[in-house]
Amino acid sequence: MDKETIIRKLTSRKLWTAVASFVALLIVAAGHTESEAAQMTAIIMAGASVIAYIVGEGLVDAARGEGGETDE
Repeated sequence: MDKETIIRKLTSRKLWTAVASFVALLIVAAGHTESEAAQMTAIIMAGASVIAYIVGEGLVDAARGEGGETDE
């Protein structure tokens, strides 16, 4: 798996939605409330947004360093 494929997968909303759903189901299965599961899901999705932003900005910076132009 090359670097671009890994980056694309880490910034995929589908991946993070699946991870958040899995964690929420585990929390409920462990006997916690649905409210706690919803809070954890929100935290995971917020973290995913931060990861996507950081990776995206890194790609923009890399393109700028290679002589690429950006629309900032």
